[in-house]
Amino acid sequence: MLEIKGTGLAEFYTNANEKPELMVFLEQDQGKLDGSSVELLGKGKELATELRYALVGAVLGHNVAHLAEEAIEYGADEVVVADHAHLKEYTTMPYTKAMADIVNSRNPSILLIGATRNGRDLAGRMAVRLKTGLTADVTGLEIETGTNLVIGWVPGFGGGIGAAVKCTTRRPQMITARPGVFPMPPLQKGRKGKVAHFEVKLDGDYSGFKILEKKRAEGIDLTKSKIIIAGGRGTEGDFELLSEVAGLLGGEVGATRVAVDEGWATRDVQIGQTGVVCRPKLCIAAGISGASQFTVGVRDSETIIAINTDENATIFEDSDMCIVGDLKPVLHALVAEMKKDGVHPGKHGSSTEGKATA
Repeated sequence: MLEIKGTGLAEFYTNANEKPELMVFLEQDQGKLDGSSVELLGKGKELATELRYALVGAVLGHNVAHLAEEAIEYGADEVVVADHAHLKEYTTMPYTKAMADIVNSRNPSILLIGATRNGRDLAGRMAVRLKTGLTADVTGLEIETGTNLVIGWVPGFGGGIGAAVKCTTRRPQMITARPGVFPMPPLQKGRKGKVAHFEVKLDGDYSGFKILEKKRAEGIDLTKSKIIIAGGRGTEGDFELLSEVAGLLGGEVGATRVAVDEGWATRDVQIGQTGVVCRPKLCIAAGISGASQFTVGVRDSETIIAINTDENATIFEDSDMCIVGDLKPVLHALVAEMKKDGVHPGKHGSSTEGKATA
């Protein structure tokens, strides 16, 4: 168990004057809540209920007051809204200053941030500014019996081990959580809560931050995919076949770390402890042995179908349907049957017609 203690630097607040609040940084883009933040509201509600804390959301932006109602309907008891023109788009210094001011005004015991690109950038800056510990990129959260401290589970050494980390004295207990590891909470329409408007103080120096151009990456977000065809070493690099199956099923192609390291698939579709964690309705694991660093990424799938030539493959222990055999004949037969039923390939994410549903 790793314990984060004082560093000898000046303190802002410690466990002696923390308040019984669990705060979630609500990341937004163009007036829409990021999915990772909604997931953290769900997990945060679970932890806050166990601790008997209030669940507080903090949303920063410009003209984003409408997001407070949505966050409350996802479980927040209160939402702090920080509205300022300099917060319209995420930039490091304005967001760090505003978010640190919010935290110091409330002294929450716990602060959860999604481990997105922006979230990781913000969390590192916040840890320095608040002089507290940061448990980064966790894949699990729980409350320690007897201390009411949050335990963050962090994978290490390629997923071979897991470390339990807690922050014993500094506050807030700050944690970034990997997107996709927690389920989306239900939306409770009409749920009521409190909205607090925070006065943002950003001097003229911050007006120098200006985004000249914004481009969106066109990568695949497997955390939102309902159907995933995942390939491992057993594919021997034949990901075209997996892509054909994915196109017919209206799904996406994922990969193990081995497949990515071999250059058969890109890093953005890597699944597991060192990749993304997914919760699809259907996952077909083709040629995957079943190492824990992969299976943790799909374990919460509704249905897992595994194809492997080794009848003792570990992947079968986590599967709902096990097919012992060469994946290529199996998938070719699947393709033939779907085409015979009138299913035609289209773009990944949606089949063009037919019966290919999860």
